[in-house]
Amino acid sequence: MADQFHLKAGQNKRMSSEGQAINMDTYLANGNSNVTGSAPPRSGGPARIQTKKAAKSAGMSKKAENNICHDDSGPTVKAQTIDELRSLQKKRSAPSTPINLDGNAQFPTAFSTVSEEDRQRLQLQSISASLASLTRETGPKVVKGDPQRKLETPKAHHQHHDYFTPIINTSDSALKLTHILYNLSPAELYEQAIKYEHGSFITSSGALATLSGAKTGRSPRDKRVVKDETTADELWWGKGSPNIEMDEHTFLVNRERAVDYLNSLDKVFVNDQFLNWDSENRIKVRIVSARAYHSLFMHNMCIRATPEELESFGDPDFTIYNAGQFPCNRYTHYMTSSTSIDINLDRREMVILGTQYAGEMKKGLFSVMHYLMPMRGILSLHSGCNMGKDGDVALFFGLSGTGKTTLSTDHNRLLIGDDEHCWSDNGVSNIEGGCYAKCIDLSSEKEPDIFNAIKFGTVLENVVFDEHSREVDYADNSVTENTRASYPIEYIPNAKIPCVGPHPKNVILLACDAFGVLPPVSKLSLAQTMYHFITGYTALVAGTEDGIKEPQATFSACFGAAFIMLHPTKYAAMLADRMQKYGATAWLVNTGWCGGRYGVGSRIKLAYTRSIINAIHSGELLNAEYIKTDVFGLEIPTAVAGVPSAILNPVNAWENKKLYKETLLKLAGLFKQNFEVYSKYKIGSDSKLTDEILAAGPNF
Repeated sequence: MADQFHLKAGQNKRMSSEGQAINMDTYLANGNSNVTGSAPPRSGGPARIQTKKAAKSAGMSKKAENNICHDDSGPTVKAQTIDELRSLQKKRSAPSTPINLDGNAQFPTAFSTVSEEDRQRLQLQSISASLASLTRETGPKVVKGDPQRKLETPKAHHQHHDYFTPIINTSDSALKLTHILYNLSPAELYEQAIKYEHGSFITSSGALATLSGAKTGRSPRDKRVVKDETTADELWWGKGSPNIEMDEHTFLVNRERAVDYLNSLDKVFVNDQFLNWDSENRIKVRIVSARAYHSLFMHNMCIRATPEELESFGDPDFTIYNAGQFPCNRYTHYMTSSTSIDINLDRREMVILGTQYAGEMKKGLFSVMHYLMPMRGILSLHSGCNMGKDGDVALFFGLSGTGKTTLSTDHNRLLIGDDEHCWSDNGVSNIEGGCYAKCIDLSSEKEPDIFNAIKFGTVLENVVFDEHSREVDYADNSVTENTRASYPIEYIPNAKIPCVGPHPKNVILLACDAFGVLPPVSKLSLAQTMYHFITGYTALVAGTEDGIKEPQATFSACFGAAFIMLHPTKYAAMLADRMQKYGATAWLVNTGWCGGRYGVGSRIKLAYTRSIINAIHSGELLNAEYIKTDVFGLEIPTAVAGVPSAILNPVNAWENKKLYKETLLKLAGLFKQNFEVYSKYKIGSDSKLTDEILAAGPNF
């Protein structure tokens, strides 16, 4: 790609050890300035953008109101101004030091009450002392890559690796990228964030606390994928699909807007890293961003390159232009808000406008891997993965609240990864180099590994902390419920490095069934595995969302519908093929309720679920005696060590058998209704496999 970033080793060295950023003297190359095939203009010019408030005042119907342009696609913070946002982030507290240590007002201490005149005098003295310290040989060193600090001659020579800095040609504009901060270390990124990014602080544990702005979660309704001749046939479009189309002309408009914004800045951060620990199938990615917070986040989440790998990195396979501080033009075709996350698979590029939430980069690349890997015959998976001492690997699938993180984190087993994986003929491999953990209500007792991983190098998003002690209050959701921590995977003590393993022995599908009718564990056939994998079921319970009074079934294809690119049946067929080829067994494990639905029965004890998982790992359940249930046709064991036999068959745990049957049929009907969108899909030239999958669902 003519206008993509290019690394040219030798033409420009990386910043010197003292920190002078490299001045780029090459003007930006012309890319695709003459674009053909643009979208036809709309008659009468762009439509007027209306807000919900304006729609209501105009008397529009509820249906019409839902179709107007609005900017509420992602969770927003509970603040109206930046100052209010920062006040939420820091809790007020008084220092514990006495107000007046010496009791002498004539010589006030740092914590004494002083007059305004004395305060100004002391402030000037402090500033003068700080300025004087800069002239001393023992004064602070110049920060690498800081364009606002001049080069100082070093007084002593220290050995360091001779890095290089890329020459970057990017845009169709005539602006220049003045300073490129290339693959900075966490310490350097801390310095950049603290000095230049409001809302960035060091917490008591050493982590970097920062704010993501108004968007504190992903904006799936603002994600777009370019639909061209190739992707029109390859990708999943239409009802049920997460892929919302845009044309290439609109992508280039947004790309130009993002790149021009990045070019206008004093400095940009560039990360060159990898995805996929399988060295034969890894992907080279380049992330260009405006914030140190984003650069450190991706430093943690992607696989970090060695200095030698950077020198031979070459052109990336995929590039992200993150201009999240700058909005998209809402009058641009296909735009529905000031936020836009755009993916162009042909150009291998992603553009981010109007959101500073870092998770958009992580999940955007995951979507890309859901396209690139299957094209190579490799299955991409939204799952956790761990390995036993004997080399037995298990995959864990599950939506939020099913226990995926808890059950895949086992001190008796090695952690290969917590979220994104590939299954190739070489075995299983983690896509990422880090973890992105939820922090709400985090404690050292409940999640010790995650709690202890929050230290220097970790990014904490949108958490609240004590203003004086800088101790984080993980229970406080003043900024958002979606508080997160990003850290390198090696911060987990039992992480397996490199993050690869042999072919999985067990595939565990987790469901939190709040209806209370699914068994605690059942063994699945290949057809049932595909059916339940495509279904991706769990249930919300009363209190989790406003307006929910009884259990609500939730379905997410492949346990990650927001990120898949191809039709779910394709991924399911690849999973079944891998399982059959390498001898894996699938299990459906219910971590929800038994003896009645939520509010009537009781939740299955975690100790029972752990006993079930241990029996799966040990192979005990392969040799168990099984019976088949009605309606869903699931094979359930008659006995599991450490689990009461009375709960293994859910009908036995219900007092009201009639109500059990009614609830079972209700859930089965929801399954059938959800699966209708997939039932017409054909794999290959006929529908034989699709028919087998349908037959594996509930029958009544």
